[in-house]
Amino acid sequence: MPCYFCQKGTNYIDFKDVKTLKRFTSGLAKIKSRKKTKVCAKHQKKLATAIKRARYLGLLPFTTK
Repeated sequence: MPCYFCQKGTNYIDFKDVKTLKRFTSGLAKIKSRKKTKVCAKHQKKLATAIKRARYLGLLPFTTK
């Protein structure tokens, strides 16, 4: 099964696209692993960076209460 981002042909994962980023986080706001999301290594690194940037700017939560 190909990577979600490779299928779409995206090179840049936007940290402001919260809807897409939430898809790759668990219910406890943790970043899901590559095995669960089926994302390639290149895009997993970019995805993690985008999620961390969104957290820092307050677009995504660090944890749930």
